[in-house]
Amino acid sequence: MIELSQEIISIIMLGGILAGVLTGYPLALAIGGVSFWVGMYLFGPAITFEVFYSRSYDMLNNYVLLAVPGFVLMGAVLEHSGAAEGVFEELYVWFAGLRGGLALATIILGTIVAATVGVIAASVTLLTLTALPSMIKRGYDRSLAAGAVCAGGSLGILIPPSIMLVIYGPMANLSVGKMLLGAVIPGLFLSLSYCAYILVRCFLNRELAPPVPPGEIRISFLVKTGRLAIAIGPLVMLIMAVLGSIFFGVASPTEAAGTGALATVLLAAGHRRLNMELLKKAASTTVKVSGMVLLIGMLASSFTGIFMRAGCDEVVANFILSMPGSKWGAFTIIMVICFALGFFIDWLGILFIMVPIITPIAETLGFDALWFAMMICINLQMSFMTPPFAYSIFYLRGAADPALEVTTRHIIRGITPYVILIVIALFVFILYPGLILWLPSKML
Repeated sequence: MIELSQEIISIIMLGGILAGVLTGYPLALAIGGVSFWVGMYLFGPAITFEVFYSRSYDMLNNYVLLAVPGFVLMGAVLEHSGAAEGVFEELYVWFAGLRGGLALATIILGTIVAATVGVIAASVTLLTLTALPSMIKRGYDRSLAAGAVCAGGSLGILIPPSIMLVIYGPMANLSVGKMLLGAVIPGLFLSLSYCAYILVRCFLNRELAPPVPPGEIRISFLVKTGRLAIAIGPLVMLIMAVLGSIFFGVASPTEAAGTGALATVLLAAGHRRLNMELLKKAASTTVKVSGMVLLIGMLASSFTGIFMRAGCDEVVANFILSMPGSKWGAFTIIMVICFALGFFIDWLGILFIMVPIITPIAETLGFDALWFAMMICINLQMSFMTPPFAYSIFYLRGAADPALEVTTRHIIRGITPYVILIVIALFVFILYPGLILWLPSKML
């Protein structure tokens, strides 16, 4: 048997996953296959099967991860409930006279939906079907419209209740409740940044987003504000039911997910959309998404077990800690690695592979664990908008009406400014970490 150094094993395992994904294999098979065969070569079948069994069992036995199907069901029901469409109609009326108003309405709706869905597929698809046609038909620049849809929809993976935060917490031994609350201000900061960009861009170039003619919509300010409040009210109550119960210590994230799922079913019934067809679609989406998350989680956890047993985590740690620039040099290389992985691997793979490795490194460097976790999650926002592996682009292209003539080139041009805004946000939270840590510190 050929003796392999830890460095060579690290390259084989990490490079093997990348090669598997780039050649078209599903991420779960790439991760599981690499870890299984490397484990068999290094340790033999007894230890390899023991690692796979124990790691998979421990993950599936994690109570907190029961929140995943709850939040997915919540988003799936809301997607078909009609509540979001009603909110966009009222936002459309409220911002109609403002240049770039429909793009602003798209970001705001994306923020609201993010706080009730937590699944990017539902968010981007909903905005594509609801907001994109309205903007294109009103003469909006296609890049601006597509960028607003992708950016607003991608907020669903950061703003709580977020599946990413629910998964990250147990992996890093962090309170999921604190992670959910820690994401509130970063999510709102990004949302406001996106809105500010749209306002400035449309002010500088008035041809990008013409306002709706004044005579087309004649509703008084008080009336349209009242209608908007009525439309948003149920969603605000839903958000408060989920996040409020966690903040005040009334419910755990898993219990809050169940409460939110029940509330969305009642909301769908209130909009007269609750029927067997909706329940079948929601159940199917929940099974598919939850199954994918847990399968990748099981195999990625097994990968981590083999990776660490081979001592490869020490190789990665030594590489990162040897970076010049003290702890900030190490922090920078971690962020660059996570950003670069986003071009090729989806966020689930990045989390399951990287979090067990980089969390001890962050502790060694002296970073606050919650702040560090949120910085990784904010960074991963970019993975949804950086091709070739960009979920938001795929969902928009798949859901958009071909008659709108929105091309991949339009989408990439439109999302580039938002990627830059996320980078700026990372620098802001480095300078002012209290923006992340303040709300979790008030949790009861």
